[in-house]
Formats: sequence, C-alpha cells, structure tokens
Amino acid sequence: MSLQTNLKGRLRNTSLPKSHGLMPVFEAVVNSIHSIEEKRDVENGKIILRVNRATQVDLDLEAKSLAPIVGFTIADNGCGFDEANFKSFETLDSDHKIDKGCRGVGRLMWLKVFNLVEVESHFLDVDGELKKRIFRFDDKLGVHGEEIVSATEKQSGTLIKLVGFDENYRKQVPTKCQLIANQLLEHVLWYFVRSEHAPKILVEDSGESIDLDSLYDQHMHASAYHETIRIREYDFDLTHIKFRSSVNKKHQLALCAANRLVREDSIQGKLPGLYGKISDAAGEFTYTCYVSSSYLNEHVRSERTSFDIAEDVEDMLNEVSFKDIRDAVLERTKEYLQDVLEEYVSAGRKRVDDFINNHAPRYRPIANYIAEELLIFDPEKSDKELELHLHAQWYEVERQLVSAGHDIMQPQNEEHVEEYKERLSEYLRKSEDLKKSDLANYVSHRKVIIDLLQKSIERLDNGKYAREDMIHELIMPMRKDSSEVFLDSCNLWLVDERLAFHNYLASDKTLNAMPITSNDSTKEPDILSLKVFDNPLLVNDQPSFPLAAITVIEIKRPMRNDMREGEDKDPIDQALNYVERIREGQAKTKSGLLIPRNNDIPAYCYIICDLTSTMIKRCKNFSLTMTADGMGFFGYNPNYKAYIEVISFNQLVKAAKERNRAFFEKLGMPTT
Repeated sequence: MSLQTNLKGRLRNTSLPKSHGLMPVFEAVVNSIHSIEEKRDVENGKIILRVNRATQVDLDLEAKSLAPIVGFTIADNGCGFDEANFKSFETLDSDHKIDKGCRGVGRLMWLKVFNLVEVESHFLDVDGELKKRIFRFDDKLGVHGEEIVSATEKQSGTLIKLVGFDENYRKQVPTKCQLIANQLLEHVLWYFVRSEHAPKILVEDSGESIDLDSLYDQHMHASAYHETIRIREYDFDLTHIKFRSSVNKKHQLALCAANRLVREDSIQGKLPGLYGKISDAAGEFTYTCYVSSSYLNEHVRSERTSFDIAEDVEDMLNEVSFKDIRDAVLERTKEYLQDVLEEYVSAGRKRVDDFINNHAPRYRPIANYIAEELLIFDPEKSDKELELHLHAQWYEVERQLVSAGHDIMQPQNEEHVEEYKERLSEYLRKSEDLKKSDLANYVSHRKVIIDLLQKSIERLDNGKYAREDMIHELIMPMRKDSSEVFLDSCNLWLVDERLAFHNYLASDKTLNAMPITSNDSTKEPDILSLKVFDNPLLVNDQPSFPLAAITVIEIKRPMRNDMREGEDKDPIDQALNYVERIREGQAKTKSGLLIPRNNDIPAYCYIICDLTSTMIKRCKNFSLTMTADGMGFFGYNPNYKAYIEVISFNQLVKAAKERNRAFFEKLGMPTT
C-alpha cells in the first residue's frame, strides 16, 4: 500500500512562529554551506544572500525608510542539484544528509513564509558533464516546471529565489541589512568557530555588502574556548564566546542542533555579577555559550525552532532536562568568567549593603539567613527592583521559619536532647531576627512618612503650596472610616500616638453617615472647599463609657492666611461645632449603645495649619497660649469642655522626628 502526502496539509501542520520569518532564509544559507562541503571545496566556497526590495515608484531622495523586503536570493558555488540532491528535494522527510542534521523539511519552511521558490542550479551529471537544472516550487503544484538544459556557467552552483514575502512574517523581522547579517551570523556561528571554518558568506542589500568573516572578527574579543562536559550519560560540547555588546544585548545560553541555533535563553543575572555590560582587558563584551550535543540533535523538533525536552525531570529514565543543561553550563560559565566577574560581584554586594544600610534596615537582621549569591544584585537596577528582590528573600526566610516551627513541635525519633535543644535554639534565634526585621520595617515606614510630610509642606516650584488633600492622605485615606481601612494604612501617630486606640474612626464623612451620632446634619469639613481638605477625623477614643472622648482633627492648606470669625473661616470654631453636633446627636458607640452623660464627654481638638497672622489672631480670640517654641498654641475651653491644640506644620514634622529619633538612630538611619 502506498501513502501519499498532502503538501498543503503538511504546511498547515508545520509550525513556524511569526517572529522566525528569517529562519527559512537562514536555512537556505545552511543548505548552501552543505552543498559547498559536499563539493569538498570550502576554501573557495562562496555564498551570497541578497535582500530583494520593492521597487520605488516615486524616487524620494529624502525618504529615510527602507523599501519593504519582497524576497531573498541565495547564490552559492556548491555541488548543485544533482540527481541525488534533486530526488531528496522531491521527497519530504528525506534522510539524505541526515548525518549533517538535516530533517528533509527545510523546504516546507520556505513555503510557510514565501509564495514561490525559483531554482536555477548547475551540477555535474553522471558523465561529469556540467548541466543546468531549472524548476519551481510552491504549495499548489509542489515541485514543477523542471527542465535540464545546457550550462550557462562554467562551474557548479545554485541560485535560489524566495519570492513573495508573507506580510505577517515580514513585519516582524528586521529590515536593515546590518541586523539581518547579525542574526545570520548567530544562526550559522558554529561553522565559524569550528576548526574547519565556514565558506565566505556575504549579505548584500542595495549596494551595501557585509562580509560575515569581517563581522565575526569585529565582534569577537578572542578565540572561542571549547570544552566538553558530561550531563547524566551524554556529552555536551560548549563553546564560550565573548561578543562586543553591539551584537548580543544580553548574556545568553544558545542551544544548537544540527549545527544550527535553535533556542536562546537569557542568563542575565543568573550568575552573581553577570548583569549588563561586562569588561575584560580587551574591552566590553556580552557572553554567549553555544551548546551542542547528539542529545540535542535527537530531540530537536522538525522545524528546528524548539526541542522536545522537559523543563525539569526528577531522575526519570535518565532524561536530560533544560534545568540540567542550564545548571551544568552555568557552573562552567562561572569558572570561565571567574576573573571577569569578581569586580562585578563586589559592586553587586555593595549595592545591596548600601541599600539596606541607608534605605531598608529591616532586612539587616535576616541577611545572615540569605544565601550569599542572593545578596549580590545588579547595581544598575532600581531601588524598587532591589526592594522586591529582598522582600522575596524575606518571605522565603519566613516560610522556612513557619515550616521549622511545625517540625520543632515534633521531636524526631532517637533524637538526643542536646540535638533537640540546638534545633530549638536555632529556631528561636531566627524567629527573633525575623521579628526584629518586622520592627525595623515599621520604623523605616515612619521615616518615609515623615519625609513625605516634610516635602508636602514645602513651597512648590510654581511658588504655591500643596493642597490639603495630599497631607490628609498621609494621615488617613479620605472618605473612609475604620470599617474600610486597616490601621496600618493610617498614620495618626503623626498627630498623637494615642489616636491608634479608638472605637471608631472616620475621614471626610458627613455627620449623618456616622454610626456614632444620630445628628442628621450633612455638615462636613469640605463645605468650605470641596477640593481642599477642611475635613475632620473623628475619633471616639475609649471603649469604656466613662472614659469616652471625642477627638477632632482639622487640617488647613499650608500658609493659608484668610482665617476670620465664623465656622466657615475659623478652623477652631469649626472643630468645636463638630464636637457639639456629635454630643447633640446623643453620642454612642459604633455598635449603637448610648454613651452616658453625652454633654460631658471630653473633647480634643487638633488644628493643623501654619501660624499665619490671621490664624494667630484666631488663637488669641480663643485665649489660647503660645507654646514655648513659638510653633503652636494650646488651651482648654470650659464652655465646650474641650482641649484645643493648634500645631504648625513645622512643629508637626519636628515633633514626629523627635518622638522617633531614638528608633531611627538605633537602625542607623539619618535623622536630619
């Protein structure tokens, strides 16, 4: 029984990612290399890859964009399409040249990307006479129009035209000749680093010509270093290469099969010190390790764009995984680049130490539990990226601690008492350090908030000052109450540490929306300005009824100087009236229980604003006393049974720094 092949069906089932549009072109170049090798004349071998572009209808000398690529021409002086090679070309999945890694499906790649392939080939027939074979190849008729005619050249060779570049592939490949040549060099690099070398290969485009030999020499710092390693039961050949940074943007691991580049994996940052550009005595370079093996040849997929290899396996059938390959190669890379990386490792560790010392002391207590290589970080990366990296390590330490905590509770069989005590001691030591880290994080957070507050009250570049809502958001999110926010998201300690203890907390809410009073007033502090933040924070401090207290915090825009009599313009009067309305509404707990003696509930009013001339006058009208440092006023109003404190922004920042100074100094943080 004979089986027939449906060419269109094969093409439909052949995978080629859109980003691999140049793969068929490069494979044609590889075929030319093989043809020259078969002729046994590599020394005089020559291949030209010509870029064919659309003809410009209107000549525009000012146009900077290149004309679209419509196809490619590949010319070589190899052995040509003799009878054996032509028969192989007509046979899909041919095993001809299988010893060179050929799968017999390369021509399918041509038709995935191009509409038509035209071939003119000179070859020696069985009688040694030079002949010319002409044929075409497309997805409708397959190989057709074959003719053998008299030779028009004096030596064997082949001219292949790839016509009709599919737009879906074309728009995702580079258009400049230099970039195409760079990618071609990477694809056929093996032929340049091997002992037999490669034939001369040129890339031509509209008068521009790039010699891959020159390109190779230009981007190489030194001769490639070869070595063979063993992974499980298989040999892998490694070729370590240093390229100038203009070719490879990242350090890479390049997996090859059948002398072609198949897969590239970035190893940037996978070794301590191996980050961006690195240098040796010859200058800057990027590193690539090319890996080849019979194992890779056996497991490459037919289209040669990927491998049938698992990412990781656990000793199953002696299979080699990508992880096995990567780990083994990185170990050799570390050895190969040891002298080069030493300086970068030192700089990476200093980057982490400086960040912890100056910005994130919370990580200092757990640094001893983090692997040394994880404390080396790319100096060029941002503080945010470093913070995320250190946080991931902190999380891993905490995860290990939780796991160890469960194990500690179950002493192991036949474990001596002394061994158990040592395990317990180590667990408690790590637990203590982790808690120190939590405390350091909280103190660091306070330092950042104080710095942000300092920035918020400074005059802006346009001569104006920040709006109230910026400062308000630092103290507590607006339009929220205690049922909607975590205490950690509030920074009430900026005003008074005692405000952390409350039964109910509200920010920018109308009185009739608050469960602590039945007052039906829609009055709210933003009546003065809906965009600024004359909105109070209302706090019922204590859960026990006799000790209940109401606290109102009123914030005004920095340097505001339009204060005058009346609730709408006097923040002191405004705060006191809020207190009265809450009392009149029969103050109660959040759960709805009335608080006895509502009119006697003590009240604390904090007014945060700059001491402008009009604000000082309002303070004097309420008989408030200036503080010794002249940065605020305070006093008690018996009529409202309320303690009043007016705090300037400078005093708010100064007091917060003083209260936290001892903690900052303990962590080695700057206090000025």
